[in-house]
Amino acid sequence: MTKGWTLQSLIDGKMTVTAHCHNSACNHHQVLDLAKLRDRFGPDAPAMEWDIRPKLRCNRCNGNDVGLIYTPDTRPTGYAKAKGG
Repeated sequence: MTKGWTLQSLIDGKMTVTAHCHNSACNHHQVLDLAKLRDRFGPDAPAMEWDIRPKLRCNRCNGNDVGLIYTPDTRPTGYAKAKGG
């Protein structure tokens, strides 16, 4: 059993992963296409920051000093709406 997130678990959890270029002249950011990554590396591919970062390069400046932000889906659920939340 794997420790941490997999690409499929991020998709199932409706997580968003955004990559940010740390090059001060660039500062580009982009939301990763998790489905495309899953199709390329497999659904059980580890998806923790230390697993994904080495595979990334900035689309704008081609730099590899990239950081990741993992954001959960915070939209209200049907249950919360039904309970007045």
